[in-house]
Amino acid sequence: MAEFDQQQFDEFVADNGVYGFFEKAITLKSGRQSHFYANWRTVVEDVWRTEKLVGFVIDFVKANKISVDTFYGVPEGATKLGVLTQFHWAKQQPTYGEGSHVLAMGRAKPKEHGAPKDKFFVGMPTGRVVVIEDVTTTGGSTMTSVSALKDSGVDISAVISLTNRMERRDDGLSVAEAFTKIGVPFFNMSNSLDLLPRVYASLKPGEAIAKAIESEFAQYGVQPLKLV
Repeated sequence: MAEFDQQQFDEFVADNGVYGFFEKAITLKSGRQSHFYANWRTVVEDVWRTEKLVGFVIDFVKANKISVDTFYGVPEGATKLGVLTQFHWAKQQPTYGEGSHVLAMGRAKPKEHGAPKDKFFVGMPTGRVVVIEDVTTTGGSTMTSVSALKDSGVDISAVISLTNRMERRDDGLSVAEAFTKIGVPFFNMSNSLDLLPRVYASLKPGEAIAKAIESEFAQYGVQPLKLV
């Protein structure tokens, strides 16, 4: 069985510019204000880095014994990763052959008409599906994708987030708790509680930013965070 090396993955995240800091708060997709971001664009715009990331995802799935036939990336942040992970995964399977595995991709904006398989997907995921998201804050966009998959009759084995910001939603639930509530196992491969202290120590953005981020976690975090 493959071994997922958490320390090695955290180093990969920290060394590839996924995390960064802002002196002036930015507005996240969730609508919240934050002085830090987690963005996987620097990785998935590079072929070599993306191939490394695919290997980490596959090792993570194997180590956690997650059953999967199809990897599906949440549009649009994890679309490329979903397709490439599925491609590499399928070729590793003993059943691999013509017609054995679908190459699934979701539409960022559903078509107004047509069957679900054409309305929401360019290649509908089949079998046991693992949904990949790049970053989860409140899990809103991921939950939307999961709902579309469920409405289409897709069997979801798990949701995997590359990076969980470790914030509570407006209803007080963590992202993991929200998915558990609808019967979908949730996993994160890395999280901000572990990575922010490491990246802060490396980039040294200043005490004012540290205090602002600590305040964010006091308000939204699943637990407090201390940077200075």
